[in-house]
Amino acid sequence: MKIFILCLSIITFLSSPPKVYATDNNIQLGLGGYVRSYINYTDESTPKAVDLLRDSEVHFKGKTTLNNGLTVGVHIEASSDGADGFDTNESFIYLSGAWGRVNIGEEDGAAFLLQVAAPSADDIIDGIRPNIRPSSLLSNNDYANDAGKDFDKFTYLSPIISGLQIGTSYTFENTNSTTGGNRSSSPESDIIEGAVRYEYNLTDNAVLTSGGGYTFVGDADFQEWNIATNLKKGNWGLGGVYTSFKEVNDKTDTFVVGAEYTIDAIKIGASYFDSRPEIGSDNRRYTAGAIYDIGEGLSFRGSLSYRDTSSNEATTISIGTQINF
Repeated sequence: MKIFILCLSIITFLSSPPKVYATDNNIQLGLGGYVRSYINYTDESTPKAVDLLRDSEVHFKGKTTLNNGLTVGVHIEASSDGADGFDTNESFIYLSGAWGRVNIGEEDGAAFLLQVAAPSADDIIDGIRPNIRPSSLLSNNDYANDAGKDFDKFTYLSPIISGLQIGTSYTFENTNSTTGGNRSSSPESDIIEGAVRYEYNLTDNAVLTSGGGYTFVGDADFQEWNIATNLKKGNWGLGGVYTSFKEVNDKTDTFVVGAEYTIDAIKIGASYFDSRPEIGSDNRRYTAGAIYDIGEGLSFRGSLSYRDTSSNEATTISIGTQINF
């Protein structure tokens, strides 16, 4: 009930003045998404293996702008690989205008949406949130500040003013039990997020992007934060990230650095990932690779990674494509 009242209050406030005339027709949803397919070779402690690794999603989205300037939109994402059962992983509405934007529903929070990433060889393999994991080592080898996951939440993102943008999110404890929804997953504690991102043009061809975020999970005594900076000058890019999370009995610090160079439609990149928990094994990943953006939503990708923990190591070669539609 409290979520319904809060939603109603926000929509009423943002829709002033009181006379608002909607469009004659319902919002028309467009179709989008991607399909990623990789051939991967892995050499680790288990026998050498060649696998086909895939990741795909279908997106439904649409928006309309009312006569008072308020934009109303909807965004739905569903995982579409065979074993996924076309499960919805994001579903939210948003309201936007000159004052900023509000997301309501199942979407990542401000700490992730404004997080600055380091350059990568192939962001699907070694980016902020890799969707393809070519080795059993480092199964949790991302550095995304996404403790709020896709739980139901409210997120506010400010407009970008002189390169500065701020955001905050609030995720309700056990939201599915209070709204009558059919979602089986919800946090056991309220989650509060805050983030800031700043982009500054140093020269005509040099841009510095910096940012940070903080996440607090109430009853779980969980805290997560990150700081990052990324410099792009001409065809070159260089950046680094430091992120840390603390739980009751553990603390993990993660460092990531990356570099990239772009030649026309080809991007060459390399990255280093180093995660150091107080309990358990250190995790490291060294990756180099390239992306060839052909156009029309099609790109070819290839990378070589060496990964090791305190007790094991693996080498992977990943060659694949991404098709956006």
